[in-house]
Amino acid sequence: MSKIFDAHSHYMPPEIARNTAFYKVDWSDLDRQLSLMDENGIEKALLLYPTSDAHLNMGGWQNLSRIYNTEIAEAIKKHNDRFVGAGILPADEPSLFEDELKRIKDLDLKVLSLASSYDGIYLDDSRFDIVYEFARRENMPIHVHAQIMNPIGEERLKDPLLTPVLEYVFDVSVCLGKMMMNETFSKFPEVKFIFAHYGGVLPLVKERFDTTYAMLRKRNFVKDIKKNPSEYFKNLYFDTSGSKSTASLLCALELTDPSHILFGSDFPANQNISLSIANIQNAQVLSESKEFILGLNLLKLLRLDKQSTS
Repeated sequence: MSKIFDAHSHYMPPEIARNTAFYKVDWSDLDRQLSLMDENGIEKALLLYPTSDAHLNMGGWQNLSRIYNTEIAEAIKKHNDRFVGAGILPADEPSLFEDELKRIKDLDLKVLSLASSYDGIYLDDSRFDIVYEFARRENMPIHVHAQIMNPIGEERLKDPLLTPVLEYVFDVSVCLGKMMMNETFSKFPEVKFIFAHYGGVLPLVKERFDTTYAMLRKRNFVKDIKKNPSEYFKNLYFDTSGSKSTASLLCALELTDPSHILFGSDFPANQNISLSIANIQNAQVLSESKEFILGLNLLKLLRLDKQSTS
C-alpha cells in the first residue's frame, strides 16, 4: 500500500481556539488526530492555519502569529515523526514580515500558510513580494488556504451554508486569478504555490479562461500575460481538501498532471478521512499517479523524499 502523507490538516492550539467563534470543538486534540492518522495509514501530516477570527480577539495578527507559530513548533517537537508545521504571518503589519519569516525558519517550520485574502487584499499585492522572495530563497512551499473572514461576496451574501460552500472557494479562485493577471507567478516562477480545494472552481473554468483570454486579446481588451492562463495553472499545486468526488479529481487532472496534486484530508473539518483516501485509491488513474498524489508529491516538495521513502 502507498505511503500516505496529508498535505492539508489542522490543529488549533488551545489558547487560540478559545479566542475563536468556531474552532473551540475538536480542533485542539492531537491525540485524536494521531489516532485517526494511524487508523487511516497516514504517516505524516502538514498542520495548516485554517484562518479564523482569533486575531480580532488577541490584539491583532502580530500577537496571533507569535503564539501560533511557537505553539505549532512545540507540537511538532513532541511528534516530529508525525507532523510538519506551517507558519503564519502578521498579515496586517507587512513591516513585520521579515522578522516573522526569520522566526518561522528558526522554528523549523517547513511551509508558509497564507490566506487567499486579508480584508480584501489578495496575494498579488506587492506587500507580499518579500514573502515570495523568502520562499524562493529558502525553497519553502506556500500553501494558500481559503479566507473565512470577509471572503469575496460576503457584503452581498451572508449565509451559514452558502458562505462556506461558495464564497470560501471563490476567494481561492479570485486570489489565484489576480496573482496570474498581476504577474506574481511570472515574477516568482520558482516558488511552489499550493492552493486548497483544487484552486476553488478553477478546474471548471480552465477552458473558459483560455478561450476568453484569446478572444479578448484579439481586441486588446486584456493585457498580454505572455501565454495562455492554463500554462500558468499547470505549474501550480493543488490539494484535494478532503474531497470524496472522483469527478473533481479527474477534472483537476485536466488542469494539471498527477505530480501537482496533493492528498489533503482537511481534518478536522472533514471527519471521514477514509473515504477521501479511498476516492484516490479507487480512481481510474495509474497506480503510480495515486502514489504521487497520496504522498510522494508532498515529500518531494518538503525535500523529505529520500529519508521517508527509503
